[in-house]
Amino acid sequence: MKAIVAHAAKDLRIEERDMPKPGPDQVLIKLAAGGICGSDLHYYNHGGFGAVRLREPMILGHEVSGHVTELGAQVSGLAKGQLVAISPSRPCRTCTYCHDGQPHHCLNMRFYGSAMPFPHIQGAFREYVVADVAQCALADGLTAAQAAVAEPLAVCLHAAHQAGDLVGKRVLVTGCGPIGMLCILVARAAGATEVVATDMTPFTLDMARRLGVDLALNVKDDPEGLNRFADNKGHFDVQFECSGAAAALRASIPALRPGATLVQLGLGGDMSLPVQAMTAKEIAFKGSFRFHDEFFTAVKLMQNGQIDVTPLVTHAFGIDDAVAAFEMAADRTQAIKAQITF
Repeated sequence: MKAIVAHAAKDLRIEERDMPKPGPDQVLIKLAAGGICGSDLHYYNHGGFGAVRLREPMILGHEVSGHVTELGAQVSGLAKGQLVAISPSRPCRTCTYCHDGQPHHCLNMRFYGSAMPFPHIQGAFREYVVADVAQCALADGLTAAQAAVAEPLAVCLHAAHQAGDLVGKRVLVTGCGPIGMLCILVARAAGATEVVATDMTPFTLDMARRLGVDLALNVKDDPEGLNRFADNKGHFDVQFECSGAAAALRASIPALRPGATLVQLGLGGDMSLPVQAMTAKEIAFKGSFRFHDEFFTAVKLMQNGQIDVTPLVTHAFGIDDAVAAFEMAADRTQAIKAQITF
């Protein structure tokens, strides 16, 4: 079977791998769609991010869906041909964090397409993948493309959990990549009464408007655009910082109300914080990393029609055009979410 393998920065290859076999509590899935994530782009463009570097060839990909083709001997509740969204999160369930209800911080996490441990955890951009039954969410009523967005949507649902109750809140989203877009949808679904988004690219800001933000600010053309929200010590109750850019975070602090919550999702590398200004406003800074149970909630929200991710999937490429797909996924002038079709 074919797989998409990163060897180093800008060294992406389509290689043959052996066909896997499911164990007793596993299923074999024929991949249908896989979204290219920001971390995939870091591996492709830079060979890693921060201290995480590729040290051996690694199959990329963790935003995937597909159809069940073979059932393990002890599997129940799934049938051949069913479409499933596949959670890439595989905690050990035995470490202290798993026992404390924080499986996303598992000490022995096996997360598809991660170079954090060594040997690396191979990813899911391959024609067939074996998954534990516990990873599979039935995606009846969804397209394969929609089901493959469950993973990034789960990231944003976890961030919303970090932010707390959003009903009636005024929300600022900085960075309109796929995660920022999904945060807009999540904030609206959770009851936010006002959502403002910032970015530097007209295409992404147009998409934010299409998703229903109250205001989309181009901070490249108008770097002082958020100043209008600084009166009376600020305006926004919650910020989802999705850019990973220190400049975006610094510029947003005057627009946050005292006691506001700033949730950091963007991972652009280490950056300095305006700690004095944040302290004076008693701003709560919360990191948000991965997810766990939110994956299955994400699928349900899409199935119920509460969140529609369809506009965000802007491009699809066959597996043999993987390099073109990765180049497109990095082009924020014309792409939000580029997917591989298998």
